[in-house]
Amino acid sequence: MRRISRRRAFGAALTTCGVLALTGCGADRTETPSSALADMTSFARLVDSDEFADMVAQPGRVTINVHVPFEGDIAGTDLSIPFDQIDANAGRLPADRSTGLAMYCRSGPMSTIAAETLHNLGYTDVVELRGGMRAWQADGHPLIGT
Repeated sequence: MRRISRRRAFGAALTTCGVLALTGCGADRTETPSSALADMTSFARLVDSDEFADMVAQPGRVTINVHVPFEGDIAGTDLSIPFDQIDANAGRLPADRSTGLAMYCRSGPMSTIAAETLHNLGYTDVVELRGGMRAWQADGHPLIGT
């Protein structure tokens, strides 16, 4: 029986690890890094634009645009609070932490940060528009105030 040297076995193991790292273990390559990050958090439930439209229409749900600078709103938006000023504007948010919140930004990263802040403030029903206003418009929905 032929023996493999330690150096050759180590090289083969390294090659295998490199191939797995490059392929991303089967990751979906169409996904943007910001949405991949958001998918890994449990701070908000990511929804597509049609489901987000349904959420915005729910009575009692508060819709928040967290994008800066202002680039338009989705109809039904209740508040505009910059993603990095959620804590400082906590008094503008519903006192009842179980109130449903729907939030968005332009493409995703700002709302992901805002979702974590809202989670840390104790909000338990937060939905986030996957892909933000860009995805909203790509799916044929208009923005207002632009």
